[in-house]
Order: sequence, then C-alpha cells, then structure tokens
Amino acid sequence: MPVPDKRLTEDDVVAELRDGMTIGIGGWGSRRKPMSIVRAILRSDLRDLTVVSYGGPDVGLLCASGKARKVISGFVSLDSIPLEPHYRAARQNGTVEAMELDEGMLMLGLMAAAWRVPFLPTRAGLGSDVLEVMPEIRTVRSPYPGPDGGEGEELVAAPALRLDAALIHQNRADRAGNGQFLGPDLYMDDWMSMAAERTFLSAERVIPTEEFAEHGRIHTLRISRLHVAGVVEAPNGAHFTECPPDYGRDEAFQKEYAASAASPEAWAGFRDRWLDLASEADYQAAVAARTGGAR
Repeated sequence: MPVPDKRLTEDDVVAELRDGMTIGIGGWGSRRKPMSIVRAILRSDLRDLTVVSYGGPDVGLLCASGKARKVISGFVSLDSIPLEPHYRAARQNGTVEAMELDEGMLMLGLMAAAWRVPFLPTRAGLGSDVLEVMPEIRTVRSPYPGPDGGEGEELVAAPALRLDAALIHQNRADRAGNGQFLGPDLYMDDWMSMAAERTFLSAERVIPTEEFAEHGRIHTLRISRLHVAGVVEAPNGAHFTECPPDYGRDEAFQKEYAASAASPEAWAGFRDRWLDLASEADYQAAVAARTGGAR
C-alpha cells in the first residue's frame, strides 16, 4: 500500500478550520509552538475560536487579534517573561472568556478526550479556588471504599477537552504525518493529537521515513500518522519560540513582542511590521533581514 502524502501549506491548514472551533495548540509556554500556522490564522478571517493550550505567544497573539473567544489553559507564559502581556490585557479587559486549570487537570482533560470518556478523576484542584471560580468543574465520589474501608474519597472530575483540531510543531516529520521531537520534552503534543478530530503537524523538516533513526532515538518518534490529517514543512516555523536543537528562542524578538502590549499604537506598529504580511515566506524573509540571516 503506498504511503499517503499529507503535505499541505499553512494556508491549506487554515482553510480546513472554521469559525467557532475548539483548537488545541501544542508546545509549552514559549517553546516549540506551531507559530507559522498561528500566523496564518492571524492573516485569515477566522474568529470566535476556543483555544486550548499550555499557553504562550500563540494565545497572546490570538487574543490581541480578536480571534479567540475563550482560552482554556494550564498557564499562559513567555517563560523568560513570566506573564504573557497580551493575554493578561485580554483577561483584565474582559475581552476573552477563560477556564484556567491546574496543569495536571488540563493534561487529564486531553487524556479523557483521547480515551473518549467524559472525565478523569484527580486530586488536583481539591482545596483550591478552582472549584469556586469555575463551578462547572464538578466532583465525583469514588465507588470504591477508602483505605480505612469507609466511604470512597471525593475527587475532581477533570472534564474531557475535546478538540475540533490540534496544531502541533515537531522537529522532523515524514510526508505521511509521523512526527519526531528532538528537544528535551514532547510536552503534551501526543495527547493533543489524540484528543482532536483532526491534527495538523508542522515540522522543521520533512524527511524520508527511513531517516528518523538518523536524527534521534526511536522513543522520540511519538506522533503517529494515524492521528495526523496534514503535514506542513515549516523551517523556522516555531519562531520566535524555541525549537531545540534546531534553534533557541529569539529573546530580542520576544521582548519586542511583549513591548507591543504597552499601547494600541505599539501593537499596531508590531502588527504592521511582522504580522500584516502577505505570507509566511514574507515573515521569514523579514526575520532573516533583521538578524542578518542568523537565527
């Protein structure tokens, strides 16, 4: 049986998305985010998105651009800059709904969606304000006796986070949709891909399947083509977030991005310079010109 060729462009991916979708975005904070696809969303007419993410500039950009209606997150941070300023502004101004979960609760929500169950029980959130702030998060009582033989313990029921689509970025992929990470952590990209109806994967390089072993240990091949609908070859596609070992975070660019939250005028200037471009190729050319071709 021939191997399917699932290669697409960023704009092809966006054409598969619809207003009002729930979209999971992989990576972690300002680390290995599918930024080239996020930028394509910014160029589009998509709106009213629910974004599920261990958030970074992906969330901030979608909030600042008016694309996100709701954000479901374990946190939203730029890592080296602790608070994502555009997300903070959206929360303070009330322009976005938010479900702010414990990191473990978000992971269990993705796992529940992947396993097609309505929730998974957890102790995370007990004794915290999560249940006060979000009364839609319910508790359940274990049907099994406790250690002392008494009534089963009360647990938080982390709700399934079902995704219409997931967007993830890997270091390497093949044309069929198998993905390989080469950095220190997969984060939750595998659960994102399994929790979604359709997953779109961008990668620094698309390589022949037989070359995966040349790039890293086999345990780094964690995204299965069975869960991937499309593959985008996107060199430097995670910029300005980090994507080791291919490149680190562009800290100077990130500082410029963070400063753009200072005023509407600063945001308009940043958007005009970096986001209101005709294509990803134009963005990458502008970044290369800024850095003299060095990442």
